Amino acid sequence: MCGIVGVLGNHEAAPILIEALKRMEYRGYDSAGIATISSNGTLECRRTVGKLVNLSDHLVHAPLQGKAGIGHTRWATHGAATKNNAHPHQAKSVAVVHNGIIENYRELRAFLANEGIAYQTDTDTEIVALLTQHYLDQGQDPAQAVQTTLAQLEGAFALCFLFMNQNDLIIAARKGSPLAIGHGDGEMFVGSDAIALAPMTDQITYLEEGDHAVITRAGAEIFDENGQRANREIRQVHIDGAEIEKAGYKHFMAKEIAQQPVVIGDVLNAYMSAEDNAITMDLKGIDFTKIERLSLVACGTAYLSCLVAKYWFERYARLPVDVDIASEFRYREAPFVPGTVAVFVSQSGETADTLAALRYAKGKADMILSLVNVPESSIARESDVAVPIHAGVEVSVASTKAFTCQLTTFALIALRAARERGHLDDNKMEKYLNDLRKLPGLISHALSINDEVETVARALAEANDVLFLGRGQMFPLALEGALKLKEISYIHAEGYASGELKHGPIALVDQATPTVVMAPHDALFDKTVSNMQEVMARGGKVLLIADSKACKEAGEGVWKSLIMPESPEMLQPILYAIPAQLLAYHAAIARGTDVDQPRNLAKSVTVE
Repeated sequence: MCGIVGVLGNHEAAPILIEALKRMEYRGYDSAGIATISSNGTLECRRTVGKLVNLSDHLVHAPLQGKAGIGHTRWATHGAATKNNAHPHQAKSVAVVHNGIIENYRELRAFLANEGIAYQTDTDTEIVALLTQHYLDQGQDPAQAVQTTLAQLEGAFALCFLFMNQNDLIIAARKGSPLAIGHGDGEMFVGSDAIALAPMTDQITYLEEGDHAVITRAGAEIFDENGQRANREIRQVHIDGAEIEKAGYKHFMAKEIAQQPVVIGDVLNAYMSAEDNAITMDLKGIDFTKIERLSLVACGTAYLSCLVAKYWFERYARLPVDVDIASEFRYREAPFVPGTVAVFVSQSGETADTLAALRYAKGKADMILSLVNVPESSIARESDVAVPIHAGVEVSVASTKAFTCQLTTFALIALRAARERGHLDDNKMEKYLNDLRKLPGLISHALSINDEVETVARALAEANDVLFLGRGQMFPLALEGALKLKEISYIHAEGYASGELKHGPIALVDQATPTVVMAPHDALFDKTVSNMQEVMARGGKVLLIADSKACKEAGEGVWKSLIMPESPEMLQPILYAIPAQLLAYHAAIARGTDVDQPRNLAKSVTVE
């Protein structure tokens, strides 16, 4: 979602702010702006619609001076993407940038109207600036005015305040949306995440829920939700600059697809012992012999990884599993039976719906387990056990390597559960672990069909609608293939369980609507072939993604085929994610869309 950066530096702030915002472009945005305090104390803002290059061009003609400043990239929630609605919002002597949503902004707007204070934008954020200025006008100092304002806000927010004639002061606040403080040598920084601050410092303090901080170049005074002074740890965070470069690839998505053999190898090396064929993952306090049920909760692609994991836990560990979309989970007031472990999955570790669901589960589930890509994230810190998925920084909005790393991590946890619960003996465990060791090589093989996928994708890109089908553990992959295609190519796509075709979706089949069938040669393959025949009998075009044996047995009439390497059954959902990703990528290229930053989407979704 939106990105925040703040600087109290020893050099001109504007170019530093722009570079920091560029490092957060992966989050998704539709407008951008910065504000600085000049040497004479003047507070000025510059804002533009669209990409950061527009803001950079504007600053050439209307430069900003000053060594203190704040910046923002906005993903529109309240109000359209216009210059007037872009951040920072300024009310006389205070400027504010904001991630999140102020849920009670209408009531606050009515309060201000009664005070004779008018608003100028369509946003909820402007209320924060107007309220703060209102209390400044009543004689409060900046810290008091912010604290009084914060006490009236409902919702989720990360906020950063800058004040006229105060070139050594930034005030930051966090509730439900992440915010980090960076410590430099006589300089201080604020950012939505450590990536934004990486060139300036690796010394990071993460604000906790309800914290606000009064920041000067000498350091930060942090106060908790009760206004009491709080000590928060300074952590050293290392981010490899190469992770946020394209490294010769045309897009971050292409780079991240290509990285999958390596990062999956990192997962296996982190959690498997080569000496004794054991899974070494630290799941302290989790005893699978005493667990009666798992509740898996996530959003988007992470939710689909949970759907795959359900097949594994139930088949191999004989452990019942519920899977929920995070945005629905807490609102249905789900009960937890004794012996339930709640599992939350998030690439960023900051997904607002998933974090809210986690907080609902606290005190109700026996344990909270999370799979995250950012060990310092809110979801990780609020879990009883947090398992890193070792995907590395993922910049492209459409998740690729994080998905396959989530699946690989889940596979290891499922096997461990199966072993502890007595459903795998030593020989079977050794076999499954040896199979997993083959996974990086199999993925490299799958990546080698890139040219064939590109050719097929160009034909697929001419369609307006596409169906994806899969049976068993391939059903979630059909959903994932459809999601990837619609995310970045804007082709309408839907995924279905193959057996559901005749219960409605078959009405959509015609010559203009290709059907992608993901069908390795498994125990369900013959049934899948029957479903393919149903499509072809109605003039539908079938794109079959399968191994050579399955392609041979599929018979005549298939429109196009993509041949995958043969693989052990448990690995197939991980392996078949590769052609789904490549198909979406090349279709998007063919249609000329923005692959890494598709319209209307954001990488880290920090609003509900």
